[in-house]
Amino acid sequence: MTRSQPRRARGTVGHANSALNLRLVLAGFGLVTMVVFAVLAFRAELAWLGVACVIFAVVAVVDLAVIQRRRAARRREEPGVRHSLFE
Repeated sequence: MTRSQPRRARGTVGHANSALNLRLVLAGFGLVTMVVFAVLAFRAELAWLGVACVIFAVVAVVDLAVIQRRRAARRREEPGVRHSLFE
């Protein structure tokens, strides 16, 4: 098993466990969306909703870090290979 896949995962380098590039785009979209919603919620004086949006934004940042780490491991294992959005 390779380092870019979690242990005991069914995916391989040839057939990835998840589409990392697509996950990166979706996590980035979620981060931007949650930050905008948090700002709007705090301006509308809905602190509980703003806090919930900030928590989801933090989750998106952690997800971005995990995805980048896995993409870097895949890049080390397959130098020079370009992956599409859905690989």
